[in-house]
Amino acid sequence: QVQLVESGGGLVQPGGSLRLSCAASGFTSDYYGIGWFRQAPGKEREGVSCIKTHDGSTYYSESVKGRFTISRDNAKNTVYLQMNSLKPEDTAVYYCATGSLYSDCIPWEYVDWGQGTQVTVSS
Repeated sequence: QVQLVESGGGLVQPGGSLRLSCAASGFTSDYYGIGWFRQAPGKEREGVSCIKTHDGSTYYSESVKGRFTISRDNAKNTVYLQMNSLKPEDTAVYYCATGSLYSDCIPWEYVDWGQGTQVTVSS
């Protein structure tokens, strides 16, 4: 059974940085997709950034491209999301999730989800 535990959220001022971590365990395959999604109050959940384990290919939504970086530490089975130049519109609950190797960075294509971590960008 896949387990995902997110950490690293918090309150940060506009322009600041945070690094989210997702510790993953229980995979039956070495090849899968894993990513970060977010959901703001009153809005649909959206894909922020995803990575494929077989080749390291990445996806970023247009709203975070150039500001966020996804990375993976294979030895620790941990995926990170480095978030720089944060904006108030980045405020949301951020979730880590896994899907198949062929999943696009779309919420309904991801199966296993973490509990989420709150990110609030405010002065």
